[in-house]
Amino acid sequence: MEALLIAVSTRTIRRFPIVAALAAAFAFAAPAAAMACDNTYDEPGEVSLNATEQATFCLLNVERTSRGIPALRRNKRLDLASERHARSMAAHKFFEHGNFVGRIRSAHYLSGVRSWRLGENIAWGSGVLGTPAEIVDAWMHSPGHRANILDRGFREIGIGIARGTPQRGLSDGGTYATDFGKRG
Repeated sequence: MEALLIAVSTRTIRRFPIVAALAAAFAFAAPAAAMACDNTYDEPGEVSLNATEQATFCLLNVERTSRGIPALRRNKRLDLASERHARSMAAHKFFEHGNFVGRIRSAHYLSGVRSWRLGENIAWGSGVLGTPAEIVDAWMHSPGHRANILDRGFREIGIGIARGTPQRGLSDGGTYATDFGKRG
């Protein structure tokens, strides 16, 4: 079994009404927070995708609340945008943000709001490096991803995880997309 964690990436955009920032990086290790949440060390192919999403959501909120930052709430529209993107990356073998604001807009998250703020973290891993614990730990060791996760301005999150990876011939992992948001 090959284990690989690859090219995690982050992107944040604010509209007040201007568009700003981009950052990217990689990292590896095992989180202490994983013990507080169920299914964190289960590979996406070993449990339901819902269990994998819930483990990821729990880990992200442990990271926030342990630092006095309010927990994120799941948002069905952001979930839809994240799920579509994770599935598309795994099925069509690509790994990039692309037009994530357009995806979130097409999920109707931005309908009727005057101001908004969005961020996106993506990652994929195979084998043991595809678990929620490893993905969240990698994000927490990457400045741009960590900034999105710990951003006090974000209130909501969408989580999408697909079985499989963007790399051809490597199907035993998971592809993750998390979309962070705040609407005004």
